[in-house]
Amino acid sequence: MLSDVLTAMRGGRPHAARTRARAPWGVRFPPGDGAGCHVILQGSCWLMPANGTPQALNVGDVVFLPGVTGYALADHPDSPVVEFRPRPDDGDAPLDQVRIDGAGPTATLLCAAYYFDHDRTHPLLDELPEIIRLPAEVGRHTSLRATVELLGRELATPQAGTTAILTSLIDMLLLFILRAWLDEQAARTPTGWAAIFNDPAMMSALRAIHTHPERSWTVEELAALAGMSRATFAKRFATLAGRPPLTYLTWWRMTTAARLLREGDAPLRGIAEQTGYTSEFAFAKAFKRQYGQAPGQYRRQTPGTDGQERPRPDRGSAYLLTSSSR
Repeated sequence: MLSDVLTAMRGGRPHAARTRARAPWGVRFPPGDGAGCHVILQGSCWLMPANGTPQALNVGDVVFLPGVTGYALADHPDSPVVEFRPRPDDGDAPLDQVRIDGAGPTATLLCAAYYFDHDRTHPLLDELPEIIRLPAEVGRHTSLRATVELLGRELATPQAGTTAILTSLIDMLLLFILRAWLDEQAARTPTGWAAIFNDPAMMSALRAIHTHPERSWTVEELAALAGMSRATFAKRFATLAGRPPLTYLTWWRMTTAARLLREGDAPLRGIAEQTGYTSEFAFAKAFKRQYGQAPGQYRRQTPGTDGQERPRPDRGSAYLLTSSSR
């Protein structure tokens, strides 16, 4: 389920960098269409959110920032910061080695950037805090720590197949971070999508929608899967998900259709059938109502089988620490 959500929202390949910075240094990242993750491998640094108090980060700390607001990283809150500017030849390489020269103590960071298409943003992301911080604690988040170690090794010594491995590892890193956050919410009194992901009954219905969007689901059928009455299920789903069950079904169908259009060249009739529409006309009408353009036009403006991506003027704003600092 969680991987479905991220796959549907993705816009472009994730990136990663291993950064070695010597004080004094500081980089400011403006808000954009990306989300960033930083792991402190050596030394320490400060995270300075656009709205909030600076936070000291130490070895093993993991921070995830959905990208709604800007932030800065620096060796000290008083250090001067430079605006992030990617090099024009960075291209789509999924990995980089970055060095920021100075005369002071060294900090080594593992950084990853994810790009989300805001046309398809899942409401789960809207509920995330501006900063998810997972402090280093022995025995906690072992899968996350193992992924960090593997990422660090691949970035430090790239080998045959590193590019493909990195893409999967960066995805794993994000999934483990979100899973850790959901687990923490479960220990409190979760609301919204955090409550849904920690509710086996609601997840049964949601999983059915995600697995079979082509089915003509009724609220009664979904309620039965959740083991609830129709009225109780409909009310709880709308309260937690922010929209009624069948409205979410339509949204997920369109999100799935957008992904199919973006990633392949399947005929529109086939995509219509896979998303529960009996005709291309009905599908095209629903798609245009959701995205403001016909399916064919949308496909021409998104990545196709040739791997070309639509223009993203602010894409670099989320690419974490800048190669131009080398």
